[in-house]
Amino acid sequence: MRFIDVINQGEGKRLELKEKLPSHISIAKTAVAFSNTSGGKIVIGINDDLKIVGVDEDKIFEIQEKVSSIIYDLCYPNILPEIYTVNIHGKLVVVIEIFRGSLLPYYLKNKGKRDGTYIRIGSTNRLADESMILELERQRRGRSFDEEENFDYEISDLKLDIIYEQFKKIGKKANYEKLKNLKLIKTVNNKDIPTNALLIALGHFDNVAIKCARFKGKSMEIFIDKKEFAGNLFDIMENTMIFLQNHLNLRAEIKGLRRKEEYEIPIEVLREALLNAIIHRDYTRNSDIKVAIYDDIVEIISPGALPNGITIEEISNGRSELRNKVLAYLFKELEYIEAWGSGIAKIREACKLRKINFRFEEKGNFVSTEFVRPVGLKKDKVTPEQPSPQAGTKLAPSWHQAGIKPGRCEKDNQFMYQASWNK
Repeated sequence: MRFIDVINQGEGKRLELKEKLPSHISIAKTAVAFSNTSGGKIVIGINDDLKIVGVDEDKIFEIQEKVSSIIYDLCYPNILPEIYTVNIHGKLVVVIEIFRGSLLPYYLKNKGKRDGTYIRIGSTNRLADESMILELERQRRGRSFDEEENFDYEISDLKLDIIYEQFKKIGKKANYEKLKNLKLIKTVNNKDIPTNALLIALGHFDNVAIKCARFKGKSMEIFIDKKEFAGNLFDIMENTMIFLQNHLNLRAEIKGLRRKEEYEIPIEVLREALLNAIIHRDYTRNSDIKVAIYDDIVEIISPGALPNGITIEEISNGRSELRNKVLAYLFKELEYIEAWGSGIAKIREACKLRKINFRFEEKGNFVSTEFVRPVGLKKDKVTPEQPSPQAGTKLAPSWHQAGIKPGRCEKDNQFMYQASWNK
């Protein structure tokens, strides 16, 4: 993509535009945020209307030296930017390119790690909270949250048969030693300890849940059905798929002498999108996955921005970056995953074949997978299936019962339900 085309897209996760050299602290915060997230560029010489005003050629070396000193003096660990000029339509702009660092977390020296660590969310720099700082430290060590031992639970209190049964369904044998090999259980000081991955898989964390809603129309004003599924990940996934099937339209085609029925959005596509959300979401955040069905779209919202600095473009090109390594390997062993990095490509190809518009976006601190529903289809009569009895389900109260004013809201480029939907 040409540099001018990048600028015309406006500010974002990896781009900040300034007409003049900003304040020292502003440069330092952005340098820290880019280093902790996905890297990025600060371009000086572009005004708020995306018009190229350029920089005085006589001041370029002064700007370069000043920026280098600011970043060196105010940021820790050391950040080494590349500073250069680009000629656009006869005008020079200064580009300060920051790369994602390996010594995470980066922070402002005078504020310290706790109060000076910033990350990039959309086009803004956000102060990282304690959980995010811990996550950055894990990334530096090459560890994931789900592979850490959890000393709050005893192995004897966990229903390991749930995992064994999943292997049995696909004709594989699993035993206690298998769980240890998968790092679901680790031995510390001669005692076996469950990892967070095992606890997540078995549904022992409060945020291991999926909230589903079918709304009337194209807004969140009136809902037709709403359920929350909790329990182990396998039952949650199964019950969510049943919810989707019960609220999506069937269409029929006559092929030869047979009538073939298909859902308006292929089930395998929805399953892949849901699987991505379950495996790649951020389980350190006190939030849950949301599945929303409107008259025009189906949207799956997964908590957490993309991990380890990866971008939407890189994912679309097949790059795989695992946030939850142990969980991902468990699902691969259970044959839910065929190949790393193939999920989005499979969804895109299936949607292209069926002429379904598909969007995969990072919206602030969430990831959204959205399918545009085909128009003109009528709902065939379907006998609803019942959710699995093993998973916890509950009908949510109406908006009036909960004392909530309904409405679809946009906040920091991420939509959420108010009250119980907005965790």
